[in-house]
Amino acid sequence: MSQQYPHQQPGDEPTQQTGPQSPPLKKRSKGKIAGFGCLGIVALFIVIGALGNGGDSGDSGDSENPGTPAAKSSAPAARKPAPKRDAAKDTKETGPVTVTAKKTRFAKSILADSTDYTSVLVTIKNDGDKAIDVNPLYLTITDTAGTKHTAELGVDEKQIATVKLSPGENVSGTVTGKGTFTPKYVTYTDGLIGDSVRGNVS
Repeated sequence: MSQQYPHQQPGDEPTQQTGPQSPPLKKRSKGKIAGFGCLGIVALFIVIGALGNGGDSGDSGDSENPGTPAAKSSAPAARKPAPKRDAAKDTKETGPVTVTAKKTRFAKSILADSTDYTSVLVTIKNDGDKAIDVNPLYLTITDTAGTKHTAELGVDEKQIATVKLSPGENVSGTVTGKGTFTPKYVTYTDGLIGDSVRGNVS
């Protein structure tokens, strides 16, 4: 009488293969992990590429930014004529002045003491279109050593007068500094704080 092994029938083979089927599942899980790893690397390259493109866009933005300062630098260039206009207005208000000077002998007045003095004969001409004021206090003498001498009032008999010059008028007189020195040039300043004009001493 033959023994039957119902568990060994061909239809029961899958039950015997359940043991070997677990390793393929493990292999599949390993494959999935490997797949995810590859996807992670690809994703990393995509992120790096995106950052690289973002950097390029930043560079292009930087290249545009230099254009903006250039535009800003051109704006101040457009503003530069404004001070020139102001200077032109100042010139029109004060009028151009011509100063000529030459050496002369000091002519002592009753107001002069025993101190030594040096005088310069100055002529101031108003070549502008508006009146200007002339005053000995508006004139200084600079000597050859670079020292500036203010005017000593009333010590020279021929001192330049305090007058208002209309356009085209001129006035002459002496400007005197204290001490003995060699005058180099005379400076006239309209109103003490206005524009200065220099005339070399001949």
